[in-house]
Amino acid sequence: MNRFLGSFFGLIVFIGFSQEQTNNTFVDVNYFKGNIALHNKSVLHLIQGHPEGVIIGWNRETDGSKLWEQRFNYPDYGFSLSYHDLKSDILGKTYGLYAHYNFYFLKRHLMFRVAQGLNFATNPYDKFSNPKNNAFGSRVLSGTYLMLNYKSPKLMGPIGLQAGFTFTHASNGSSKSPNTSINTMALNIGIHYDLETTDIDYKHVEDESQFSRALQYNFIVRFGVNQSNIVGSPQYPFYTFSAYVNKQITIKSALSLGVDAFFSKSLKAYIRYQSIAYPGPENDPNLDHKRVGVFAGYELIINKLSVISQLGYYVYYPYKFEGQVYNRIGMKYKLNKKWFTAITLKSHIAKAETLAIGIGIQL
Repeated sequence: MNRFLGSFFGLIVFIGFSQEQTNNTFVDVNYFKGNIALHNKSVLHLIQGHPEGVIIGWNRETDGSKLWEQRFNYPDYGFSLSYHDLKSDILGKTYGLYAHYNFYFLKRHLMFRVAQGLNFATNPYDKFSNPKNNAFGSRVLSGTYLMLNYKSPKLMGPIGLQAGFTFTHASNGSSKSPNTSINTMALNIGIHYDLETTDIDYKHVEDESQFSRALQYNFIVRFGVNQSNIVGSPQYPFYTFSAYVNKQITIKSALSLGVDAFFSKSLKAYIRYQSIAYPGPENDPNLDHKRVGVFAGYELIINKLSVISQLGYYVYYPYKFEGQVYNRIGMKYKLNKKWFTAITLKSHIAKAETLAIGIGIQL
């Protein structure tokens, strides 16, 4: 499942990036060291030292040839590789492959990088050889990192320096238990090297783009597989059907309101397991596993790619599982004027429940 999601994301990135024209490129190398965040008491035994690692990035600059580049202050896009030593005999190390965007502020001295991709864990959970690793239930994980750096370019010819903060996250979206996940907060310092010596010629064209202010109606089905909290239980498919209305409020932003219907076979099996293991009124095996929620969301529109965040509340919630408030984050890619695809992570606060792919239509 994770390999499929990784390929899906890679396809989105390739489609989006292949539309760009050739511009200046640069590489950067960043060393980081920090701490594992104690987001859950169950990871306390995993924290044995200060994690450190290296992130190597290849970046291509944009020059404003497309209007969306001007709207976002001429961002960079690229790919990055990471090595992450978690300083724990239980967790081992992870290697990452990501696609990323760099956004700029303060006259392009402040860089904010958003990266998404895959992590490969060297020492995942194993019932016999590594039973204490409750963070990584699988070798292949979904990986995210955020980097906020202050950059000083061309201090010595094509060489510049940068330093700041890095946040990394690794999880399999509960596709396989256990999945407490690991977050690292770190300081980083690095160098960047310009592969071209010419200054980029930024284009400044008045943006007269129009967008529809009418309400737009969306329907999407999401699906995937996940596993209950019971380690060793089978993986089951899940389906989510959503309908929502959104309204674009600026050329870059849209707000949405909608309803979700959740069908999870792993939750159905979990209810039955709990009724046998812990019989009682709260674990009635006849309780409905289906849930219905309402949500509000925000969409950041970056060309054909959008970053989405949604906050929801179950209005039909017969079985009390993980809390009545849920959140969803992810990305959407427009295939054409009507059809779009999406990849999203649904969680209850910091506890991931599903990592899903979706196909939808906008009317």
